[in-house]
Amino acid sequence: MSPYDPSAFPPFAVTVDLVVLTVRRHALCALVVRRGESPFQGRWALPGGFVRADEDLGAAAARELGEETGLRAHDPEAPAPDNGAHLEQLGTYGDPKRDPRMRVVSVAHLALAPDLPAPRAGGDANSARWAPVETLLHHESDAGREGELPAPLAFDHAQILADGVERARSKIEYSSLATAFCPQEFTVGELRRVYEAVWGVALDPRNFHRKVTGTPGFLVPSGGTTTRQGGRPAQLFRAGGATLLNPPMLRPEV
Repeated sequence: MSPYDPSAFPPFAVTVDLVVLTVRRHALCALVVRRGESPFQGRWALPGGFVRADEDLGAAAARELGEETGLRAHDPEAPAPDNGAHLEQLGTYGDPKRDPRMRVVSVAHLALAPDLPAPRAGGDANSARWAPVETLLHHESDAGREGELPAPLAFDHAQILADGVERARSKIEYSSLATAFCPQEFTVGELRRVYEAVWGVALDPRNFHRKVTGTPGFLVPSGGTTTRQGGRPAQLFRAGGATLLNPPMLRPEV
């Protein structure tokens, strides 16, 4: 048997790409960075980078998340820290032509967090911003505005983003994942606006309140109230212990 010769195989690399979603100004937004280096210099892309030789995929995704947003990934079964984000593996993308430099396989991850501040660009990105997913997915241009978003995104990131958005839209139907977009204490109205932003539909407030408060283990009263929405004080809740919703919150047909 011939000895193993690494040079007999073409160069091969693994990256992680992040679909980082948040709700800002009642819209579902994704983090994008303008690439400062080739390939696709000057184009917008999802944040991410190469996996280091001494780290596994989860650690690489958590590192990139921290570098790009300052967020820490947390165990979904544990309470989220103040600067924590839900992080899960989304999918693997390995088209031989997806990266013009060499054969690169990307393991994409989905990160969800409450309303996040303006991002700080890092690494090879010379600018970063939040953009509504509808703008990114439909290749609409913010012509005439600062930070115009040309389309399409670099690499195959439009497909990765679409897959991440659909994962979020489907999972909030049957899981408590929608609370990952909320602060630790939130009102039913704030949770409803998360569903409306992620699904892109308007929901009846009374029906929504009845459903979420009647679903076992979904929400737990925190004992407090708030007037931050204006009007009468609204009851505050926190995420309950349920991870699966029974019955599920079915997405309206549009």
